[in-house]
Amino acid sequence: MDTLVEEIRRCVICKEGLGWGPRPVVQLSSSSKIIIVGQAPGRRVHETGIPWNDASGKTLRAWLGINESVFYNPEYFSIMPMGFCYPGKGKSGDLPPRTECAPLWHSRIMDLFISKPLILLIGQYAQRYYLGKNYKSGLTETVRAYKDYLPQYFPLPHPSPRNKNWVKINPWFEEEVIPDLRERVKDLLKRNS
Repeated sequence: MDTLVEEIRRCVICKEGLGWGPRPVVQLSSSSKIIIVGQAPGRRVHETGIPWNDASGKTLRAWLGINESVFYNPEYFSIMPMGFCYPGKGKSGDLPPRTECAPLWHSRIMDLFISKPLILLIGQYAQRYYLGKNYKSGLTETVRAYKDYLPQYFPLPHPSPRNKNWVKINPWFEEEVIPDLRERVKDLLKRNS
């Protein structure tokens, strides 16, 4: 896995389409218990090189019920977005993740895991890619049906501050989904610790 991570960090395949230049941001270990598949790094993550080092990451860690030391321990969590580099700013937020990364890298990464980790699919880009025809009619329906995808996948909305209203109008998410997510994370992290 270390060799592959070095190769990923040198990747410049889509540099022509990146206004901020390439800076792939991943955290990977073949022994991780949980994989987080997000969208793409934001500007702050691009600048620091630390995945989920922003308000979205703070919310995600709260949803998972863990602190930063656990989150940034690759023995527990691998982190790989759909697009490994910051795609830049669009009219209403960041641009979508670049489409080159997932087909180029994801299967190679997944092949290196020792056991079958739980894969958190954060946002519609990750859900559409990994769930394919099993993706429901939208993100809300997919997240509501999260049990249909277990034990392999656990779909979640993006924890961006922009999605606070989504959480507010879907109270079942915090009432049912988050407690189940926390329990599963707690159980996985206890195993072989």
